Amino acid sequence: MTELTATPDAPVPDPLSPGTNVFRHRDFTVFWAARFLSTLAVMCEAVTIGWQVYAVARLHQDVPHSAFLVGMVGLAQFVPLFVLTLFAGEATDRYDRKTIMLSCLIVQIVCDGALAALAFTHQGSLLPIFLIAGVFGITRAFPANSAIAPMLVPRAELPTAVAWSSLAWQSGSVVGPTLAGALVAISPAAAYTAAAALYLLAAISTSLIRANTKPEYQGGKRLALIKEGIAYVWTNKVVFGAISLDLFAVLLGGATALLPVFARDVLHVGSSGFGILRAGPALGASIMAFGLSRHPIRRHAGLWMLGGVAVFGVATLAFAVSKLLVVSVIALAVLGAGDMLSVYVRQTLVQIATPDIMRGRVSAISSVFVGASNELGEFETGVMARWLGPIGAALFGGIGSLIVVGAWAGLFPTLRKADQIVKD
Repeated sequence: MTELTATPDAPVPDPLSPGTNVFRHRDFTVFWAARFLSTLAVMCEAVTIGWQVYAVARLHQDVPHSAFLVGMVGLAQFVPLFVLTLFAGEATDRYDRKTIMLSCLIVQIVCDGALAALAFTHQGSLLPIFLIAGVFGITRAFPANSAIAPMLVPRAELPTAVAWSSLAWQSGSVVGPTLAGALVAISPAAAYTAAAALYLLAAISTSLIRANTKPEYQGGKRLALIKEGIAYVWTNKVVFGAISLDLFAVLLGGATALLPVFARDVLHVGSSGFGILRAGPALGASIMAFGLSRHPIRRHAGLWMLGGVAVFGVATLAFAVSKLLVVSVIALAVLGAGDMLSVYVRQTLVQIATPDIMRGRVSAISSVFVGASNELGEFETGVMARWLGPIGAALFGGIGSLIVVGAWAGLFPTLRKADQIVKD
């Protein structure tokens, strides 16, 4: 079977071995803490923005049009990410990655402070919120977070580090929405203030990284280097197939964009229930990520990835037809676990197979696909909700995800047959 091999001399480590305790590396430990804290902040602001936009829109619009406006938040973030990400990736291969991370965190602190001020003054216009969401999109165009992690651990420990890094994101995604739901019930200003404080703590943790995080810049013209990164992804059909599968599956299955609508007008569970729903996918993903950190996938990687996306699609359908909060949360948890499987295979492959000198550019290209699947997925779901209603939009997304799995299994046989991520 096809092997997703990066380097023959970099075996998958035994995660139960003391030698693969990635937290014995001080820099990885503080990076992990920064990633967890920044994820809490991201979730706080995302939940709050979605709830606030929907609440303001419902004062003047019907449910479908209000759901459409919630989806537009995703588009506001995706446009600058899409425009800038390739240049941001090249910058990540040129400049110190720790400095880039700190700069982005500082901008995010300022943005959440501005959102808190708007919420405190009960500003009823949505335009400032969309503009600030666009600034968040600019900061997320820089893939320094992804590119810096492999510089903090030995190459042989990357699969375990990827799983733990994903667990930081997913565990933060569990706690963050629940925290945000409780804070939004007090006031959106409180939630935005908490997000700013969490970003500050993440910045402090990032500043404690001591390793040299500036890549060995190879020189050359900016556009030529960007083209080189694109060529690498395009010619590696397993990599291209994996990240494009993620793009189209989540693009069609972005039911999480509709959670404010389902919480308020379908399940009738209010802001606290919205926080619980928002934590559902991350809960399932966290459980899956922890399992993968202990037992990394060794064989049949392509089938695992396709299977994960298929589970994602089925769980989306279950969420669409559910009328009970507990059933909806379970469906969302299964959805998150399936998504985590595909994310793990893709991230591990990209991190191991890519040389450090071009990891920023390749991570940037990957982030375009990921950003498209998340932010554009929210936009697509908002548009479908305008036409089909929220339940119809979620059904459409789940069916579309399953169709994509079947299509990609046929279009990318090398992905379907992919066996080992690295050789044992």
